[in-house]
Amino acid sequence: MRAILLTRTGDPSVLDYVEVPTPRPKPGEVLVQADTIGVSRPELLVRRGTYQWMPPLPAIPGIEMAGTVAELGAGVNGIGLGQKVYVTARELPQRAGCYAEYIAVPERALFRLAPETDLEAAACLSNYQVAWHLLHTATRGAPGKTVLIHSASGGLGSAAVQLAQLARMVAIGVAGTADKARALRAFGCDHVIDASHEDIAARIAEITGGVGVDLILDAIGGEGFAKNLEMLAPFGLAVSYGRLQGPPEANVVSALENGPGYLNSAAYRVFTMHTLDDKPSVRAQSMNDLIAKLADGKIRPLIHARLPLKDARRAHEMLEARQVIGKILLKP
Repeated sequence: MRAILLTRTGDPSVLDYVEVPTPRPKPGEVLVQADTIGVSRPELLVRRGTYQWMPPLPAIPGIEMAGTVAELGAGVNGIGLGQKVYVTARELPQRAGCYAEYIAVPERALFRLAPETDLEAAACLSNYQVAWHLLHTATRGAPGKTVLIHSASGGLGSAAVQLAQLARMVAIGVAGTADKARALRAFGCDHVIDASHEDIAARIAEITGGVGVDLILDAIGGEGFAKNLEMLAPFGLAVSYGRLQGPPEANVVSALENGPGYLNSAAYRVFTMHTLDDKPSVRAQSMNDLIAKLADGKIRPLIHARLPLKDARRAHEMLEARQVIGKILLKP
Protein backbone atom coordinates (compact mmCIF):
# COMPACT_ATOMS: atom_id res chain seq x y z
CA MET A 1 0.00 0.00 0.00
CA ARG A 2 1.00 3.65 -0.30
CA ALA A 3 1.49 5.68 2.86
CA ILE A 4 3.25 8.71 4.30
CA LEU A 5 6.23 7.59 6.36
CA LEU A 6 8.05 9.67 8.95
CA THR A 7 11.61 8.42 9.55
CA ARG A 8 12.98 11.69 10.95
CA THR A 9 11.48 14.91 12.27
CA GLY A 10 11.65 18.35 10.71
CA ASP A 11 9.94 20.49 8.10
CA PRO A 12 7.28 19.12 5.70
CA SER A 13 9.98 17.62 3.46
CA VAL A 14 10.40 14.76 5.96
CA LEU A 15 6.96 13.40 4.97
CA ASP A 16 7.84 10.67 2.47
CA TYR A 17 5.24 9.08 0.20
CA VAL A 18 6.33 5.46 -0.02
CA GLU A 19 5.25 1.88 -0.62
CA VAL A 20 4.96 -0.16 2.58
CA PRO A 21 3.50 -3.61 3.30
CA THR A 22 -0.26 -3.66 3.68
CA PRO A 23 -1.02 -4.69 7.26
CA ARG A 24 -2.87 -7.92 7.93
CA PRO A 25 -5.40 -7.91 10.75
CA LYS A 26 -4.37 -9.93 13.80
CA PRO A 27 -6.93 -11.79 15.91
CA GLY A 28 -9.50 -9.28 17.14
CA GLU A 29 -8.46 -6.68 14.55
CA VAL A 30 -10.13 -5.21 11.50
CA LEU A 31 -8.43 -3.95 8.33
CA VAL A 32 -9.88 -0.62 7.22
CA GLN A 33 -9.48 0.78 3.72
CA ALA A 34 -9.28 4.57 3.83
CA ASP A 35 -11.68 6.70 1.85
CA THR A 36 -10.74 10.05 3.42
CA ILE A 37 -8.04 11.09 5.88
CA GLY A 38 -8.31 14.19 8.04
CA VAL A 39 -5.37 16.53 8.61
CA SER A 40 -5.05 18.13 12.06
CA ARG A 41 -2.60 20.39 13.87
CA PRO A 42 -1.28 17.71 16.27
CA GLU A 43 0.24 16.04 13.21
CA LEU A 44 2.40 19.12 12.68
CA LEU A 45 3.82 18.63 16.17
CA VAL A 46 4.50 14.95 15.50
CA ARG A 47 6.29 15.85 12.28
CA ARG A 48 8.40 18.47 14.06
CA GLY A 49 9.20 16.04 16.88
CA THR A 50 7.77 18.35 19.55
CA TYR A 51 4.67 16.35 20.47
CA GLN A 52 4.66 15.11 24.04
CA TRP A 53 3.06 11.83 22.93
CA MET A 54 5.39 11.08 20.00
CA PRO A 55 5.03 7.68 18.32
CA PRO A 56 8.32 5.79 17.92
CA LEU A 57 9.92 6.33 14.52
CA PRO A 58 9.62 5.23 11.81
CA ALA A 59 5.91 5.92 11.95
CA ILE A 60 2.95 6.63 9.71
CA PRO A 61 1.48 9.89 11.07
CA GLY A 62 -2.21 10.80 11.11
CA ILE A 63 -4.89 10.67 13.78
CA GLU A 64 -8.10 10.02 11.82
CA MET A 65 -9.59 8.39 8.77
CA ALA A 66 -12.98 7.30 7.51
CA GLY A 67 -13.35 4.26 5.31
CA THR A 68 -14.74 0.75 4.98
CA VAL A 69 -13.96 -2.64 6.48
CA ALA A 70 -11.75 -4.58 4.05
CA GLU A 71 -10.76 -7.69 6.05
CA LEU A 72 -11.55 -9.32 9.39
CA GLY A 73 -9.06 -10.88 11.76
CA ALA A 74 -9.73 -14.14 13.57
CA GLY A 75 -12.49 -13.90 16.15
CA VAL A 76 -14.11 -10.78 14.74
CA ASN A 77 -17.77 -11.38 14.08
CA GLY A 78 -19.52 -8.19 15.18
CA ILE A 79 -18.87 -6.24 12.00
CA GLY A 80 -19.16 -7.00 8.31
CA LEU A 81 -17.10 -6.39 5.21
CA GLY A 82 -17.92 -3.08 3.56
CA GLN A 83 -19.18 -1.52 6.80
CA LYS A 84 -18.46 2.21 6.94
CA VAL A 85 -16.30 3.08 9.95
CA TYR A 86 -14.38 5.91 11.55
CA VAL A 87 -10.89 5.42 13.00
CA THR A 88 -9.39 7.81 15.52
CA ALA A 89 -5.92 7.32 16.93
CA ARG A 90 -7.28 8.58 20.26
CA GLU A 91 -8.48 4.99 20.66
CA LEU A 92 -5.13 3.47 19.67
CA PRO A 93 -1.89 2.96 21.63
CA GLN A 94 -0.11 5.57 19.47
CA ARG A 95 -1.39 8.88 18.07
CA ALA A 96 -0.49 7.84 14.53
CA GLY A 97 -1.16 5.47 11.66
CA CYS A 98 -3.83 7.10 9.49
CA TYR A 99 -1.85 8.66 6.59
CA ALA A 100 -2.18 5.40 4.66
CA GLU A 101 -4.39 3.46 2.29
CA TYR A 102 -5.07 0.86 4.98
CA ILE A 103 -4.85 0.52 8.76
CA ALA A 104 -5.39 -2.50 11.00
CA VAL A 105 -7.02 -1.66 14.34
CA PRO A 106 -8.74 -3.52 17.19
CA GLU A 107 -12.44 -3.99 16.56
CA ARG A 108 -13.20 -2.26 19.87
CA ALA A 109 -11.45 0.91 18.59
CA LEU A 110 -13.77 1.36 15.62
CA PHE A 111 -16.79 3.62 15.44
CA ARG A 112 -19.47 2.25 13.14
CA LEU A 113 -21.14 4.65 10.73
CA ALA A 114 -24.56 4.51 9.10
CA PRO A 115 -24.63 3.36 5.43
CA GLU A 116 -25.67 6.83 4.25
CA THR A 117 -22.82 8.60 6.08
CA ASP A 118 -20.68 11.02 4.08
CA LEU A 119 -17.16 9.68 4.67
CA GLU A 120 -15.56 13.05 3.95
CA ALA A 121 -17.62 14.61 6.72
CA ALA A 122 -16.78 11.69 9.02
CA ALA A 123 -13.05 12.32 8.47
CA CYS A 124 -13.49 15.67 10.25
CA LEU A 125 -14.79 14.18 13.50
CA SER A 126 -11.59 14.65 15.51
CA ASN A 127 -12.11 18.42 15.40
CA TYR A 128 -15.76 18.03 16.35
CA GLN A 129 -14.83 15.81 19.29
CA VAL A 130 -12.50 18.46 20.72
CA ALA A 131 -15.13 21.14 20.13
CA TRP A 132 -17.77 18.98 21.84
CA HIS A 133 -15.64 18.65 24.96
CA LEU A 134 -14.74 22.34 24.94
CA LEU A 135 -18.44 23.18 25.03
CA HIS A 136 -19.75 20.44 27.30
CA THR A 137 -16.89 19.01 29.38
CA ALA A 138 -14.59 21.97 29.98
CA THR A 139 -17.66 23.97 31.02
CA ARG A 140 -18.93 21.16 33.30
CA GLY A 141 -22.10 21.04 31.20
CA ALA A 142 -23.09 24.70 31.57
CA PRO A 143 -21.67 26.57 28.57
CA GLY A 144 -24.15 29.46 28.74
CA LYS A 145 -25.96 31.28 25.97
CA THR A 146 -23.16 33.08 24.11
CA VAL A 147 -19.72 31.95 23.01
CA LEU A 148 -16.81 33.82 21.46
CA ILE A 149 -14.66 31.55 19.29
CA HIS A 150 -11.22 32.73 18.26
CA SER A 151 -9.70 31.27 15.06
CA ALA A 152 -13.25 30.33 14.13
CA SER A 153 -12.53 29.73 10.44
CA GLY A 154 -10.24 26.75 11.09
CA GLY A 155 -11.26 23.12 11.18
CA LEU A 156 -11.73 23.09 14.94
CA GLY A 157 -13.08 26.61 15.22
CA SER A 158 -15.74 26.04 12.56
CA ALA A 159 -16.72 22.77 14.27
CA ALA A 160 -17.16 24.72 17.53
CA VAL A 161 -19.36 27.27 15.72
CA GLN A 162 -21.64 24.53 14.42
CA LEU A 163 -21.87 22.61 17.69
CA ALA A 164 -22.49 25.79 19.67
CA GLN A 165 -25.44 26.59 17.43
CA LEU A 166 -26.77 23.05 17.81
CA ALA A 167 -26.58 23.66 21.58
CA ARG A 168 -28.73 26.78 21.02
CA MET A 169 -25.89 29.16 21.79
CA VAL A 170 -25.17 32.37 19.93
CA ALA A 171 -21.84 31.81 18.16
CA ILE A 172 -19.53 34.80 17.67
CA GLY A 173 -16.58 33.92 15.46
CA VAL A 174 -13.32 35.83 15.16
CA ALA A 175 -11.47 35.68 11.84
CA GLY A 176 -8.07 37.13 11.00
CA THR A 177 -8.70 38.16 7.40
CA ALA A 178 -11.55 39.42 5.25
CA ASP A 179 -11.61 36.15 3.27
CA LYS A 180 -11.93 34.09 6.46
CA ALA A 181 -14.65 36.42 7.74
CA ARG A 182 -16.62 36.00 4.50
CA ALA A 183 -16.29 32.22 4.74
CA LEU A 184 -17.59 32.26 8.32
CA ARG A 185 -20.61 34.34 7.34
CA ALA A 186 -21.37 31.94 4.48
CA PHE A 187 -20.98 29.06 6.95
CA GLY A 188 -23.79 30.57 9.02
CA CYS A 189 -21.94 31.89 12.07
CA ASP A 190 -24.32 34.15 14.03
CA HIS A 191 -21.86 37.06 14.32
CA VAL A 192 -18.46 37.44 12.67
CA ILE A 193 -15.68 39.75 13.81
CA ASP A 194 -12.92 40.54 11.30
CA ALA A 195 -9.95 41.12 13.59
CA SER A 196 -7.93 42.62 10.72
CA HIS A 197 -9.87 45.86 11.07
CA GLU A 198 -12.42 45.49 13.89
CA ASP A 199 -11.84 45.85 17.64
CA ILE A 200 -12.95 42.56 19.19
CA ALA A 201 -13.87 43.96 22.60
CA ALA A 202 -15.89 46.80 21.10
CA ARG A 203 -17.82 44.41 18.86
CA ILE A 204 -18.53 42.07 21.78
CA ALA A 205 -19.92 44.99 23.76
CA GLU A 206 -22.08 45.93 20.79
CA ILE A 207 -23.36 42.40 20.16
CA THR A 208 -24.13 41.64 23.83
CA GLY A 209 -25.40 45.04 24.86
CA GLY A 210 -22.40 45.51 27.13
CA VAL A 211 -23.03 42.30 29.11
CA GLY A 212 -20.19 40.23 27.66
CA VAL A 213 -20.11 36.56 26.61
CA ASP A 214 -20.59 33.49 28.77
CA LEU A 215 -17.80 31.44 27.19
CA ILE A 216 -14.62 32.16 25.23
CA LEU A 217 -12.69 29.46 23.36
CA ASP A 218 -9.11 30.52 22.63
CA ALA A 219 -6.54 28.56 20.63
CA ILE A 220 -4.07 31.45 20.47
CA GLY A 221 -2.80 31.98 24.02
CA GLY A 222 0.17 34.30 24.51
CA GLU A 223 0.13 37.75 26.04
CA GLY A 224 -3.20 38.64 24.45
CA PHE A 225 -5.13 35.89 26.23
CA ALA A 226 -5.77 38.09 29.29
CA LYS A 227 -7.90 40.43 27.17
CA ASN A 228 -10.50 37.65 27.02
CA LEU A 229 -11.24 38.07 30.70
CA GLU A 230 -12.43 41.62 30.12
CA MET A 231 -15.07 40.41 27.63
CA LEU A 232 -16.74 37.84 29.88
CA ALA A 233 -20.21 38.19 31.31
CA PRO A 234 -20.61 37.69 35.08
CA PHE A 235 -19.37 34.19 36.02
CA GLY A 236 -18.11 33.68 32.47
CA LEU A 237 -15.36 31.23 31.52
CA ALA A 238 -12.37 31.60 29.16
CA VAL A 239 -10.84 28.31 27.98
CA SER A 240 -7.33 28.07 26.57
CA TYR A 241 -7.01 24.97 24.40
CA GLY A 242 -4.16 25.91 22.05
CA ARG A 243 -0.93 27.86 22.10
CA LEU A 244 -0.39 29.28 18.63
CA GLN A 245 1.37 32.24 20.30
CA GLY A 246 2.61 30.33 23.35
CA PRO A 247 0.95 29.69 26.72
CA PRO A 248 -1.15 32.40 28.38
CA GLU A 249 1.23 34.68 30.25
CA ALA A 250 1.42 35.92 33.84
CA ASN A 251 -0.82 38.89 33.09
CA VAL A 252 -3.78 36.49 33.38
CA VAL A 253 -3.45 36.60 37.17
CA SER A 254 -3.60 40.39 37.18
CA ALA A 255 -6.65 40.33 34.89
CA LEU A 256 -8.43 37.95 37.28
CA GLU A 257 -7.64 40.10 40.30
CA ASN A 258 -8.35 43.54 38.86
CA GLY A 259 -10.91 45.32 36.72
CA PRO A 260 -13.75 43.60 34.84
CA GLY A 261 -12.31 40.11 35.32
CA TYR A 262 -12.44 40.46 39.08
CA LEU A 263 -15.76 42.28 39.25
CA ASN A 264 -17.42 39.65 37.02
CA SER A 265 -15.99 36.67 38.95
CA ALA A 266 -14.37 35.48 35.72
CA ALA A 267 -12.84 32.02 35.40
CA TYR A 268 -9.94 30.66 33.35
CA ARG A 269 -9.38 27.03 32.38
CA VAL A 270 -6.86 25.14 30.28
CA PHE A 271 -8.11 22.18 28.25
CA THR A 272 -6.45 19.28 26.48
CA MET A 273 -8.01 16.11 25.09
CA HIS A 274 -5.23 14.20 26.81
CA THR A 275 -7.08 14.70 30.10
CA LEU A 276 -9.46 12.09 28.66
CA ASP A 277 -6.76 9.59 27.63
CA ASP A 278 -7.79 7.21 30.42
CA LYS A 279 -11.51 7.96 30.12
CA PRO A 280 -12.75 5.95 27.12
CA SER A 281 -16.39 6.14 28.19
CA VAL A 282 -16.27 9.95 28.18
CA ARG A 283 -14.67 9.95 24.73
CA ALA A 284 -17.30 7.49 23.51
CA GLN A 285 -20.10 9.70 24.82
CA SER A 286 -18.97 12.59 22.64
CA MET A 287 -18.26 10.43 19.59
CA ASN A 288 -21.60 8.60 19.74
CA ASP A 289 -23.43 11.91 19.95
CA LEU A 290 -21.45 13.32 17.04
CA ILE A 291 -22.00 10.25 14.86
CA ALA A 292 -25.74 10.52 15.49
CA LYS A 293 -25.64 14.19 14.50
CA LEU A 294 -23.63 13.27 11.42
CA ALA A 295 -26.22 10.66 10.40
CA ASP A 296 -28.98 13.25 10.86
CA GLY A 297 -27.15 15.71 8.60
CA LYS A 298 -26.60 18.21 11.42
CA ILE A 299 -22.81 18.13 11.05
CA ARG A 300 -21.67 19.83 7.85
CA PRO A 301 -17.93 20.47 8.02
CA LEU A 302 -16.28 23.42 6.35
CA ILE A 303 -13.87 21.83 3.84
CA HIS A 304 -10.93 23.86 2.56
CA ALA A 305 -9.30 21.39 0.19
CA ARG A 306 -9.12 17.76 -0.86
CA LEU A 307 -5.58 16.72 -1.73
CA PRO A 308 -4.09 13.40 -2.84
CA LEU A 309 -2.36 11.51 -0.03
CA LYS A 310 0.94 12.03 -1.83
CA ASP A 311 0.54 15.78 -1.24
CA ALA A 312 0.61 15.55 2.57
CA ARG A 313 3.63 17.88 2.55
CA ARG A 314 1.54 20.54 0.84
CA ALA A 315 -1.24 20.07 3.40
CA HIS A 316 1.21 20.72 6.24
CA GLU A 317 2.64 23.77 4.47
CA MET A 318 -0.84 25.22 4.08
CA LEU A 319 -1.66 24.70 7.75
CA GLU A 320 1.59 26.26 8.88
CA ALA A 321 1.03 29.26 6.63
CA ARG A 322 -2.43 29.68 8.22
CA GLN A 323 -3.97 29.65 4.75
CA VAL A 324 -6.66 27.13 5.62
CA ILE A 325 -10.35 27.93 5.97
CA GLY A 326 -11.92 24.82 7.43
CA LYS A 327 -10.47 21.32 7.11
CA ILE A 328 -7.91 19.78 4.75
CA LEU A 329 -8.62 16.23 3.64
CA LEU A 330 -6.31 13.68 2.05
CA LYS A 331 -7.59 11.17 -0.50
CA PRO A 332 -5.65 7.89 -1.02
